[in-house]
Amino acid sequence: MVTRCRWALALVLTASALSLASGLSLAEEEAEVLPAEWALLHVVQGQIGAGNYSYLRLSHDGKIVLRVRSLRGDVDLYVSDSNLHPSFDEYDLQSSTCGQDMVAIPPTFQRPVGIAIYGHPSYMESEFEMRVYLDRTERLDHFAETNAYSYSEASAGRKQTTGKEEEEDEREESVLWTVLIGVLKLLLEILF
Repeated sequence: MVTRCRWALALVLTASALSLASGLSLAEEEAEVLPAEWALLHVVQGQIGAGNYSYLRLSHDGKIVLRVRSLRGDVDLYVSDSNLHPSFDEYDLQSSTCGQDMVAIPPTFQRPVGIAIYGHPSYMESEFEMRVYLDRTERLDHFAETNAYSYSEASAGRKQTTGKEEEEDEREESVLWTVLIGVLKLLLEILF
């Protein structure tokens, strides 16, 4: 009985120490001074299940800095300019630390850029906050980039779409993913 009480007390003290340590790291992070050249564009908060991805698209031009903080659990960040649904198998940039993840997207990346936030399987559910910054220290010379490629190379195989068509494609894609996830959840409930 005494051994159980000691073990329970040790467990409570360890949990308290971890909670205090994570609270201090959040306070330190909030007090961190960011470069004056960084302009905050967006703040995205969300939750994600173990082994799942949350996908975002970035269309803003320029050098973009993504900073993701795991509020609970652990998330990893994957970015691609050639794939709108990057993963840990297929990406151009990534950050997969156990703390804050950060990726700097160069202005030369083709837009839209695909962003994936992956919920680490060690946690049933992870909660995150992503801050998107524009780094104004690096200016993009659009004229130099335009001259680097000929018109035929830049537009080869690329379908010209309007903003409305892109919205409809995104909406259809979102509905398909929602239906697919619903079917998978139903199958898992039946099996388990």
